[in-house]
Amino acid sequence: MQGYRFYNLSEQSMDFDTVFLRIYEFMREDPLHVYRLSIGTDSQTHHDSTRFITAIHLHRIGKGAWGCLRNQTVHRKMESLREKIHLETYFSQEIAYLFTSEHLGLLMELLHPYKEAKFSMEIHLDIGNYGLTKEFILDMTNRVKAMGLVAKIKPDAYAAFSYANRYTK
Repeated sequence: MQGYRFYNLSEQSMDFDTVFLRIYEFMREDPLHVYRLSIGTDSQTHHDSTRFITAIHLHRIGKGAWGCLRNQTVHRKMESLREKIHLETYFSQEIAYLFTSEHLGLLMELLHPYKEAKFSMEIHLDIGNYGLTKEFILDMTNRVKAMGLVAKIKPDAYAAFSYANRYTK
């Protein structure tokens, strides 16, 4: 997991172990809440490359959030929307797989004593019912569901189309 590098406004180079520690600490600060861990990727085609940003967003519903990003660049201009959507989904799945059952168990253990506390994990896809991406909904959501995770599409996929999108330019 050392090959994965993440950043946010506070820290510029975090490995996944550090990301997980930040998530754990954020939840430990106030475990009496509902938490939603969302992972989403957006991309932007540039002159001679395509930039993919994957966001990890932990939302303490009604009371703040913590997040970080991963930047990946494919050194060619991608013309195919199908290829971009496929890679966005793949990159989100890749990060979701880093959250092993041991990681998720630690988070659940943290929240277990509190009846009000809840935790869910989602993958946010930058696709929706309107526009050119609607033809990819079934394939991409089925890929995420096969992992045992919830797939969200626009307008509910904010980790991809809002948070990650902001950093693709």
